[in-house]
Amino acid sequence: MTTAAMPATPADPGAAEAADVTGRLDALDDMLRLGGGRLDPRLLDEAGALLDRAGERLRLSGEHTVVTLAGGTGSGKSTLFNAICGLELSPTGLRRPMTSKAHACVWGLDGAGPLLDWLDVDKRHRYARASALDTARSDTSLQGLVLLDLPDHDSIRAEHRAEADRFVTIADLLVWVVDPQKYADAALHRDYIVPFARYAGVTLIVLNQVDRLQPEEVDDCVADLRRLLQAEGLADPRIVTASAASPDGVLGFREVLVDTVAARRARAQRITTDLDRLAERFAGQSGADEPPAGVPAPARAALVEELTDAAGAPAVAEAMESAYELRAADFVGWPVASLADRLRSDPLRRMRLGELREELRNAFTGPVGAQQGDVDNALAAVAETVTGTLPPPWARAVRAAARRHAGELPEDLGEALKDALPTFNQVPRWWWLIKTWQYFLVLATALCVLWIGLLVAYGVFGAGGDGANGLIGDAGLIPYVAVLAVCTLGMGYLTNLACRNMVALQSANHGERMERHMLDSIERVAEAKVLKPIADELAVYAQFRKDAAALRG
Repeated sequence: MTTAAMPATPADPGAAEAADVTGRLDALDDMLRLGGGRLDPRLLDEAGALLDRAGERLRLSGEHTVVTLAGGTGSGKSTLFNAICGLELSPTGLRRPMTSKAHACVWGLDGAGPLLDWLDVDKRHRYARASALDTARSDTSLQGLVLLDLPDHDSIRAEHRAEADRFVTIADLLVWVVDPQKYADAALHRDYIVPFARYAGVTLIVLNQVDRLQPEEVDDCVADLRRLLQAEGLADPRIVTASAASPDGVLGFREVLVDTVAARRARAQRITTDLDRLAERFAGQSGADEPPAGVPAPARAALVEELTDAAGAPAVAEAMESAYELRAADFVGWPVASLADRLRSDPLRRMRLGELREELRNAFTGPVGAQQGDVDNALAAVAETVTGTLPPPWARAVRAAARRHAGELPEDLGEALKDALPTFNQVPRWWWLIKTWQYFLVLATALCVLWIGLLVAYGVFGAGGDGANGLIGDAGLIPYVAVLAVCTLGMGYLTNLACRNMVALQSANHGERMERHMLDSIERVAEAKVLKPIADELAVYAQFRKDAAALRG
């Protein structure tokens, strides 16, 4: 690398990748918040663990690249580790297992302490090397490298295997060290290569101990290893050969480490791969179709209609219409006909008028409302209109939102009907005018009858002698007064007929008006208790889809 090329190199080559990763992590954080209680808890737990792990890694030193040496018993990990470090830092030998705890060697201590604490590397197994080690090859400086020697993944000690597994999931660059005899080890490929196949970009395979092979055997062994890895899903695997038996045997591996550290992209690439893997897990939770913003207008109208029927609003409106007519009869009816009805003693009418009025006055003062079964059917129907294209978890969430207030709806609908009913002590003013006019006609008729009686007594039978007044003593007035009485009776009867027709028309309008009022009240209840929760849940799902797209990058 020439000096002239240095200004063109950004201070942090991985800054753009880190910024992109940060945006994807923010989207994942929002998805966890939105998916809580809706999606598979195991998936959310996995996503939460990745979010915590990635957030911590981004918060810690970006100047350092964590590289782990993992492998099986006898693969020569520790020997390779010591060869790169230039010192005997990790114990080697024939006795297995030799490495029981992760050993770390750091090039450049500034900022590495918190990173090693997060990696949970025992302070007794931390080592530092100055960049002066690389003065002989200044173009291959390892400044910023954190190299870890892990316990054997196939150790007979469970705690050793757990230690290796932990670092495998958090390393920036994962290096698998294999030897010519055991590179096809089934446990390695089954438990690590296949599950982590998509991590090819941050995975390196080191075929160690090639000094045991003939030169022509090395190429055959590498070719066979590559074939095996590709068959297991590791796309374009990176393979280098190494041998700690000679000073130049680790140069190829060292060059890869130098390039990785210089690029400073392994950290972001590892997290990016983790996010890609998680995005695939979330793919089934986010449908391809854009969700509706709310319940369509026809379904809204159908819901209100079904809730109206469930609450019995049409029957209440019809009863209100009947009550209106009965109450009007008390005001605009012809008192003479009412008196005749009372003399006939019709108990059914008295019972209907009195009990119906009391029922309508008291029907909605308590928690009496719609039938729960009818309400449940209406809620299920409206939910199905918007869940057809939703993934199963979100369809369940929308159905749950529709039923969130199902237990409250019958009482709320009853209260809505109660609020829509008029008070019974309010009557139209013209009723009072007609009532006054009818009683005036009754009074006039009564006076006419009294007048006729006086005319008969004084004019016909001469009860008052010759001194009787002409208005009560002239029997010839009897026909005229009788006609006047008949006219007042006729006027009362005709007034009664006209008012009954008018009341019939107004009672129908009154019933329709009450039904509209009840419909408006029920619509407000449906909006607050059903439609808004569904719309809110659909809005959550829409935001989740946007975050899922951002997570996919």
